[in-house]
Amino acid sequence: MPAILAIPAGMIVGSFATVVAHRVPRHQSFVGGRSACPHCATTVAAYDNVPVLSWLMLRGRCRDCGARISARYPLTELGMAILFAATVLILGTDDPGELALGLVLCALLVIVTLTDLERRVIPNSLLLAGAVIAVAIVAVSDPGSFAERGIAAVAAGGVLFLIALAYPRGMGMGDVKLVALLGLYLGRAVAPAMVIGFAAGAAVGIGLMARHGAGARKRAIPFAPFLALGGVVGLWFGDAIVDWYLGTFFHG
Repeated sequence: MPAILAIPAGMIVGSFATVVAHRVPRHQSFVGGRSACPHCATTVAAYDNVPVLSWLMLRGRCRDCGARISARYPLTELGMAILFAATVLILGTDDPGELALGLVLCALLVIVTLTDLERRVIPNSLLLAGAVIAVAIVAVSDPGSFAERGIAAVAAGGVLFLIALAYPRGMGMGDVKLVALLGLYLGRAVAPAMVIGFAAGAAVGIGLMARHGAGARKRAIPFAPFLALGGVVGLWFGDAIVDWYLGTFFHG
């Protein structure tokens, strides 16, 4: 039942995530102001703002001017619903604090992915808000884990900072801050999250080079989506991966 309830909740949060991802990089408030069509500026009615369903009913077009509405809106809403439901199923509901951290992290990673894909930016205000929320949840639910989470944030951010210094064209400070934030949310599970993120990014890079040759080196690839993928895997399976690694190679 919690996983079923997480589906509509995820759709609603996904709809809100698209608003945040659109407005924050443009320095617009996402708290006030109704959604409006970017083409005709007509305010979107409440019945046309129902996640997924409204887009399907309108066949992906504005009711007033007929302009196309990007499919990223329903896809984001569906994606968030899947992430929320899977997070509830995998983490369970026995530890409300851990579950709250997981759901917030999913929402943050979706927003960061959208902003990096569209604008090649990871807003500092978004990362700061995510850090404040994480600290607040941990302070209430598991204050004893602050040391581990702090060490993970500093270590992960430090490693990526050194990489950014060595290869500034391939890594930005936004990625460094995002990895530090992952450390705050995931603790030790940030290690497999980083490995998976780098592996996914490398695989895509190799694929582009195989297809476009040397010209692929000039293509700018946003790295946050790969870190987000690693963050989700780390959230769901990171602790199990770390336990397997330690048990396999350091069992003595």
